Amino acid sequence: MDVPALPDTQLERVGGLGYEAHSCLVDLGDTAEAVMLQYLKQQKFDCVMIGAGLRAPPQLLLFEKLLNLIHEHALRAKICFNTNPADSVEAVQRWI
Repeated sequence: MDVPALPDTQLERVGGLGYEAHSCLVDLGDTAEAVMLQYLKQQKFDCVMIGAGLRAPPQLLLFEKLLNLIHEHALRAKICFNTNPADSVEAVQRWI
């Protein structure tokens, strides 16, 4: 199962559970949408996580744009949210 956007230690934890995880880090500026779109077009994902840093009020518009990209280009993927990098695995396990 594929899951993008986890810090390296969390990628290792997810991998240890038998999932295939990838990281798709985006900036908070002009390229975030293009980077996310390119990543979503590369393969199918079972779950997509958007980290807490993108869900904070200053990034709310960007969060909304990325969420809509996921909705449009990864129709079958579950969407999960962590509260911090340390609980990323638990967030993924809630949905896959």
